Amino acid sequence: MPVLVLVAGVILLSFWWRQGPDSSVKMRLPNVDQTPGVSGTASLNPAASGKVISGPGMAAGTTSAWPQFRGPGRSGVSLETNALARVWTGEGPAQVWAVDCGEGYAGVTIQSGRVYLMDYDAEMKQSALRCLSYADGREIWRYAYPLPLKRNHGVTRTVPALTDKFVVAMDSMCNVFCLDATNGALLWSINLVREFGATVPPWYAGQCPLIDGQMVILAPGGTNALLLAVDLASGKTIWQTPNPQGWKMTHSSVMPMNFAGQRFYLYCASGGVVGVSATDGALRWESSEWKISIANVPAPLVLDDGKIFLCGGYNAGSLMLQLKVEGDKIVPTIPFRLAPEVFGATQQTPIFYGGQLYGIRPNGQFVCLDPDGHVRWTSPADSQFGLGSFLLADGVFYVLNDSGKLTLVEGTPDRYHQLAQAQVLRGIESWAPMALVNGHLFVRDFIRLACLDVAAKESSQSK
Repeated sequence: MPVLVLVAGVILLSFWWRQGPDSSVKMRLPNVDQTPGVSGTASLNPAASGKVISGPGMAAGTTSAWPQFRGPGRSGVSLETNALARVWTGEGPAQVWAVDCGEGYAGVTIQSGRVYLMDYDAEMKQSALRCLSYADGREIWRYAYPLPLKRNHGVTRTVPALTDKFVVAMDSMCNVFCLDATNGALLWSINLVREFGATVPPWYAGQCPLIDGQMVILAPGGTNALLLAVDLASGKTIWQTPNPQGWKMTHSSVMPMNFAGQRFYLYCASGGVVGVSATDGALRWESSEWKISIANVPAPLVLDDGKIFLCGGYNAGSLMLQLKVEGDKIVPTIPFRLAPEVFGATQQTPIFYGGQLYGIRPNGQFVCLDPDGHVRWTSPADSQFGLGSFLLADGVFYVLNDSGKLTLVEGTPDRYHQLAQAQVLRGIESWAPMALVNGHLFVRDFIRLACLDVAAKESSQSK
């Protein structure tokens, strides 16, 4: 009998091992996977109690930067000047290094040979901003603090923002903090829930801070601030936008826009989309025509001539706004809407390039749209990308599918043209925003971050 019990135990253990820890992660279901106890209230600011823990890594390898969500210009378009490979041989681009992460979808930013990642240590129950070496991935330091959280289809979703002196991050519970980008010393911190009446979104915070000049722009969606500007160096409030309608925070991020000689910040809140003045935070226009009841994730996409493209999942489809000046007012109009089967986007914000829109719609196909909403092309039925991320560099799209297969697609409106493909990750849910610096592409799945060498080699075909 003991032998039978032992054999049975070995079989069960073997089954569990093959399934792996990710087998319990299920596809998102509306109103099912919200973590019990996350009410969006808080009585203190845990980020203020953090400590810097030094590691063996050293800043090295690059002076170029990917300083924020969606890279330079917040556009998803790389300013890479190095030649990049358009054909891969063997198993694809070489892996330079890889590190384990806590469960999540947070992407990295890069500055002065350092890679920054918002992470979570489930064993220690700590939230942490990690600073890694660009050269080898070893940890230079981490700023860690206690933050007990329950698993909630991953924990981390936000991307830090950088300058040469500062790094600003938001954790899963809407604690925002600014550190010295070199040594990790805390400079200031804000609890958006306690100080501005924010409510933590059902799947934790997904908003990525925006640094614009000497200001940090945030969208608490709180009882006393829809949007908020604070001083980058001190964290002191510069202005805040009233929120009389009580619109709440979503997973979408704030985007800047220049129009009619003015600068605005755009935000998709729970009840609609708004544009506020960069000067004083005054609400300049709003529209309740765009809202998603489940999860509003993609950010507003700024096109030319006052156009703003909005898209979402959960049958939201997409919508084009056209801003017009009428006297001293700015009025948003709607040139067209698109049904979700034509175009929507559950997670990733599309890219505007060469006068065209590129993105992944809910059925997983990569799509090219013209500015009038007409489909130019779609990827074939057997080339689907799930909720994976993408960026554009050197006229080529890097498109990652859920399982970590990376595809190169030519950035042309004429046709879907696949240049290369390789399996670069082995985990699930490879949804984190990618980053590209000096021929190194940063990708991650649910629990692992990898740095890939995608630079052109002398023996490879170049453009």
